[in-house]
Amino acid sequence: MRRVHALAVAAAAVAILPAVSLAQGMGAMDPSHAVAGGGISVSGWMGKADGSASVNDSKFAAEAGGGFHITTGPAAEYWNPADKASGNYTVKATFTEPKYMNLNSHPHPYGIFIAGNEVGTDKQSLLYCEAYGDGRFIVRGFGPAAFKMNGGGEANAAVHKASGAGDKVTQEIAMSVKGDKVECAINGTTVASYDKAAVMGAGKLTSLDGVYGIRSAHNTEVIVTGFGKQ
Repeated sequence: MRRVHALAVAAAAVAILPAVSLAQGMGAMDPSHAVAGGGISVSGWMGKADGSASVNDSKFAAEAGGGFHITTGPAAEYWNPADKASGNYTVKATFTEPKYMNLNSHPHPYGIFIAGNEVGTDKQSLLYCEAYGDGRFIVRGFGPAAFKMNGGGEANAAVHKASGAGDKVTQEIAMSVKGDKVECAINGTTVASYDKAAVMGAGKLTSLDGVYGIRSAHNTEVIVTGFGKQ
């Protein structure tokens, strides 16, 4: 009986090994790469990289003609402490990936965050909506641990797709608080809508009032224009 049990355990271990190895391999193949000349050069703005990474390994700069040019090593969020919203509001911006996937081997997202409280600390809470250049989007947050609202991302016809690696793709992203709803719209179409109760509480948001800003995943380059509250 012990021999049968041992064989069963060994078989189970072999069955899960490829999945574990694949997950570890994908992580190992996709580390963040520090950006030369990194840091924040726009007056009044601040930033925080994910985990223990340094925000100085990513770059947040003014874009000629207006807006911001973000090039990330580690994933990071950026904000100006003066940018706060409460009650009903919409925060909107246009994101242009000038060369789709030029810093990575697969799509990485970028977008807006709202409801930021204690941002930049280990107690921060915020909610973000981001688009990928392959037609997907995600809604996630920190509370202060990371939490997901739509899993690993989902496809939506409203999200623009790049025609290929190295091509330009643009997304207009808006996050809104309206009555008892929190919504994300991409290119004019609401792609996600949640009751306030679904995004607040233990392990999620502490309030829907707070700082708003920009977030970009690791190894991305994006130009942001028209950023602001409406």
